[in-house]
Amino acid sequence: MTEISELKSWITYAEEDYKAAKTLLGLKKPLLSAVCFHAQQCAEKYLKALLILKDVDFPKTHDLATLNTLCSQTGILTGFDPQQLADLTKYAVQARYPGSQPTLDEAKETLETAKTVRRFARSFLGLKK
Repeated sequence: MTEISELKSWITYAEEDYKAAKTLLGLKKPLLSAVCFHAQQCAEKYLKALLILKDVDFPKTHDLATLNTLCSQTGILTGFDPQQLADLTKYAVQARYPGSQPTLDEAKETLETAKTVRRFARSFLGLKK
């Protein structure tokens, strides 16, 4: 797979996760865990797309702070709030299993963080917002 097609694939999947999170939040009875999971996945895939653009290898991780640090080390200064990234990271796994269900406010916050990452990444990649 060429670098360009790989980059496009990550963006396509990130957009699918973003649309899924928005749709699931907008349901009459929102699917909160799924919203949080897809919001995290959207942010993760966009951060990885940024790293692919810079031809940077990255570990198989869901940790958004780690990916953001790699971005910073390559000159992509995102300015993302570390606490928001940490809060979103936990939904990569936690949201997929029974336990503490996120609240509606938490789900909305995860989507807002994903929107922030998405907006930055799309702008950096030269894509329409």
